[in-house]
Amino acid sequence: MTHLEEGDKAPDFKGVDQDGNTIQLSDYKGKKLVLYFYPKDNTPGCTNEACNLRDNYEELQKQGFKILGVSADSQKKHQNFINKYDLPFPLLADTEKEVIEKYGIWGPKKFMGKVNDGIHRTTFVIDEDGKIEKVFKKVKTKDHTNQILEAYK
Repeated sequence: MTHLEEGDKAPDFKGVDQDGNTIQLSDYKGKKLVLYFYPKDNTPGCTNEACNLRDNYEELQKQGFKILGVSADSQKKHQNFINKYDLPFPLLADTEKEVIEKYGIWGPKKFMGKVNDGIHRTTFVIDEDGKIEKVFKKVKTKDHTNQILEAYK
């Protein structure tokens, strides 16, 4: 699991989104960023999480949050996922796992009795100055927006 904690400086990153646009942490300076890492496009838990954030996108924006999803899927898979579920936020295609490893969320996972390396579903809220404000290691995929908003009440 991640070595990063609340109060740490968020690791800088640069990558491409579903449209090939370069996105980096500095693009979000002066804004609160919900940086959420998830295992794979079009899987049940990941779809629930993305759709929960989509369904509450306006409220999150009103509260000052920007959203960026990250997985190791390709730009094309991300584009299909966005189109299928009408997602209003970008998804970073971290196929080389550079951002995933910087944030320390790649590692052994147990699934159906087998252990394989994979992405540990984790969300970081990064403040306007690039510091990690919140870390969610136990993400409730169907209620993630409330998890985030409750932490800011």
